[in-house]
Order: sequence, then C-alpha cells, then structure tokens
Amino acid sequence: MIKKFLEWLELEIKLNDLTNNPPLVSERDLWWISFGENVGSEIDGKSRLFSCPGLILKKLSHNFYLVAPTTTKIREGSWYVTIKHEERDVCVCLHQIRAIDYRRLSTRMGQIDGNDFEDVKKAFWKLYK
Repeated sequence: MIKKFLEWLELEIKLNDLTNNPPLVSERDLWWISFGENVGSEIDGKSRLFSCPGLILKKLSHNFYLVAPTTTKIREGSWYVTIKHEERDVCVCLHQIRAIDYRRLSTRMGQIDGNDFEDVKKAFWKLYK
C-alpha cells in the first residue's frame, strides 16, 4: 500500500491557511472530517480531502472539538459502538478519538439520535474512566 503523505501535507497546508469562520457545530453532529493520511492502524481519510465521517463528541471551544471517526464496516469489541444514521448502521471507533480544529470539517451530514449518543458516551466512559 502506497501512502499519500505528500498529498496530505499539501492539503494540510491549505486547511491551515483557511480564514473562514467556524461553522455551527453541536455534540451528536456527524461531519465529513479531513483526518488525513495517517500511520499504521490509524484510520485514513478517503478522497481528495482525506476525509471520513466523524462524530462530534464534545465541543471544547468555538473552533475545537473532540471527535471519533466512524465507519460503515461494523466491528465488534469494547472500542466500537454501532449506531444508526439515516437507517444505516455506522460504527463509532472510540480507540481513534482525537481533538481537531474546525478547519478539518467539510460537510455536516446530520445528527445522530440522542439514545445512540448516550450509548456512545457510556462506552467512552467505560473505556476511559
């Protein structure tokens, strides 16, 4: 597998130079997030924006968020929580949580159900308490 680190670096420079205002973001939102080209078992973004859907777990400030990447590949184990989004199963990857700047966000996909979000928070606290 050939990694695209140089392409990601070019996009990361462009993202860093953005001067637009942060979007309106809430906990429970699903966004396309430019996670980048990562190392080893870390989740890589796809497409020209190196993005994949991510769940906003916590708004840390107006422009900084705690997020968890998601995948449609359903996985088992304490690191994963399966939720529904638009009648489709989505797996939240709790072992890949990270803090991101607003400039990594590209498109809001919607919001997950409050009960699903509670399940994600319970699984998070069970892992990280």
